[in-house]
Amino acid sequence: MLLSAVRHRILLLWLSPTLCICPLQTLAACKINEIAALPVTMTASLPLVTASVNGTEVKFIASSATMLSVISSASAAELNLKLRTAPRHLKIVGAGGTTQAQITTVNTLGISGMTLQKADFIVGGGESGQGSFGVLGQNVLAIGDVDYDLLKGSIRLMRPDGCADSLAYWVKEGQAYSVMEFAWQVLTTPGGVGTAYINGAQISVQFATGMAASMISPKAAERAGIAPAAGTAGGTKSYIGRFSSFKIGDEEIRNARLRVGDFGNYSVDMMLGVDFLLAHHIYVANSQHKVYFTYNGGPVFDLSRSPLVVAANGSSAESPAPSGPQSDEPKDAAGFSQRGSAFSARHDYVHALDDLTRACELSPDNPDYFYQRGVLYWQHGQTVRALDDFYRALELKPDHVLALKARADIRSGRKDLASAKADLDSVDQRASKEADIRFSLAQSYERLDYLDSALAQYDRWIAWHADDARLAQALNGRCWTRASLNQDLAKALIDCNQALKLTGPSSPLTRHILASRGLVLLRTGEYEKSIADYTSSLKLEFKNASALYGRGVDKIRMGKTEEGQADITEATWQSPRIADQFSERGIIP
Repeated sequence: MLLSAVRHRILLLWLSPTLCICPLQTLAACKINEIAALPVTMTASLPLVTASVNGTEVKFIASSATMLSVISSASAAELNLKLRTAPRHLKIVGAGGTTQAQITTVNTLGISGMTLQKADFIVGGGESGQGSFGVLGQNVLAIGDVDYDLLKGSIRLMRPDGCADSLAYWVKEGQAYSVMEFAWQVLTTPGGVGTAYINGAQISVQFATGMAASMISPKAAERAGIAPAAGTAGGTKSYIGRFSSFKIGDEEIRNARLRVGDFGNYSVDMMLGVDFLLAHHIYVANSQHKVYFTYNGGPVFDLSRSPLVVAANGSSAESPAPSGPQSDEPKDAAGFSQRGSAFSARHDYVHALDDLTRACELSPDNPDYFYQRGVLYWQHGQTVRALDDFYRALELKPDHVLALKARADIRSGRKDLASAKADLDSVDQRASKEADIRFSLAQSYERLDYLDSALAQYDRWIAWHADDARLAQALNGRCWTRASLNQDLAKALIDCNQALKLTGPSSPLTRHILASRGLVLLRTGEYEKSIADYTSSLKLEFKNASALYGRGVDKIRMGKTEEGQADITEATWQSPRIADQFSERGIIP
């Protein structure tokens, strides 16, 4: 989802008159005051912060590259927010095309002791993911300076007073730090845009906390002498390019391997994502139009192999392993949880587990800490320990829908189908009708072959998420489910056709949609059209037993017995149970 505008009008958020601005540090006449501290939990490499909307606690993704804060249509409905039409120049570009944006005004937006009165949000688009209700953009983050210390689980809004010199307040005497000037480009790019150098060529860069990994545009890569990789003409696919030098401020990375691809913002050459921010402590001084930063250690860019890093003092060294605990240890369970999630985002499993275990020990009655640690165990194949933590989270909070869903998926993988379905049914009962979790709930029911339940979940999710980027995937799921149940085949065909319109020929989803439509057409007896769809799907992915078997059935029913049997034989070789699966759906040659 993107926000498109002929011109941007920043929607102002007014600070509560009772707001307390507390001094952080005093340097001679310079005072650096803390407006608000936003504890950060890294989830799937994105920074989630907690806020309250009209008294209801919710999660938002902090997104430094978004101009206006956004809340999804489904989340606005769940929070009973009143909507009004936005100015005509504000459009939502989503999965279903471009639509007119809407606006809601939140009476009170609470963020870690700070209260914003009459806060405006753009409403539209799909979910931001990871259980968030939307994104907090620059119209919240830029009310002061912003101190990003993601490795320690912190984003702080600051207000300096009488500070003309360095605002790198955490730097000890003699410690090196870097400075980058930036300019605001409100009409074209949310947030400030600074300068870096690739192979000596100047490029524009922007910090993007809403992007998990940094990315440079194909045009900027070409200017630096890196030709597109094979199959990436026009920048339609990302690839990894090796650059002799990447320099920002006084920090240089030699032999840098960077991801090259189209990230949708054509006014800037490179987005510095969460991987870069986790490797640095960064102070964005909006008051000075400067950025101060120091290197935390560990890989700067999240790639399969670490680049070579040159520290700020200019000495070359291979990128070390992700840095472990620092001298200023967290003081409570929340601090260990936040730092543990940051270590996890850096793929530092050992230190992440240590911190999350410490959080569980310090606060044994907090279900979220056990859920966090359970996810970490699960991601690394330790399902027994993961289940133990999910059980503990549910003992403490029986309606913890994320723990219920996770336990259901582990039980499903262990073929404990009855218990898995019981957990999924519990999620269904506890989740709001607009909840984003209904999308993954539909997929889980589908994997368990409870297709009636899957269809109900697809119906509920699609009804509230028409602008979501996953709409095509959901429409394909509903199309396939209806075809498998042999129900509402006309509606199934509409779903598949709409899904194909939302995807391009190069989309990995296209082959699945074609196979789903092939099944619909097989059901309706349109065998030639079904064969055409199955064949097109197989051209994109030959090892597809379902498409081969379906095409074989089509051919046999058309009297092409030998050709059909050849397809069925190949399908059975790829998947020995494929004939039983079709037979269970009432489909036999």
